[in-house]
Amino acid sequence: MCMSSVVLDLRGHIHKKRTIFTSTLDLQLRKKLVTCYVWSIALYGAKTWMLRAVDQKHLESFEMWCWRRMEKISWTDHVRNEDVLLRVKEQRNILHEIRKRKTKWIGHILRRNCLLQGVIEGKIKGGIEVTGRRGRRRRKLLDDLKERTGYSHLKEEALDRTMWRPGFGRGFGPVVRQTAK
Repeated sequence: MCMSSVVLDLRGHIHKKRTIFTSTLDLQLRKKLVTCYVWSIALYGAKTWMLRAVDQKHLESFEMWCWRRMEKISWTDHVRNEDVLLRVKEQRNILHEIRKRKTKWIGHILRRNCLLQGVIEGKIKGGIEVTGRRGRRRRKLLDDLKERTGYSHLKEEALDRTMWRPGFGRGFGPVVRQTAK
């Protein structure tokens, strides 16, 4: 199932439960309800996702759709995303939340000595060996974290929880977009 179909399916479910978005509840309470109920459903299993640029765009648009819907701002009102984020006093957090969940899960797996660790590291060969595939190399699960540091450094940090927990905070903060004016 592709990411865009999951987002569209989730939007359909949210339309049925309009009380979060159309109620007169306090802004802080509505934000907590959205992050608790809506995001928990939308990000189910996100720790194992391989996000392409298109998927990231769909997730960011879903996040903005939630904030716009909560503030009752129509797309035809021509309100910029930055203005919507200022109204709800939020930043774009959905991609940060996915990276945080993925980092916690990978750290948990790398601390253990199990079959799943061998699969993630690519030590277990499976399937038919195909050489010379066409196109770009497929991204693997650890590629997101390897871009920041090397794999050996990543595994050393995972073995020491005191280094691992604050380590993902560096470079994995909320996405703050700089707009050209």
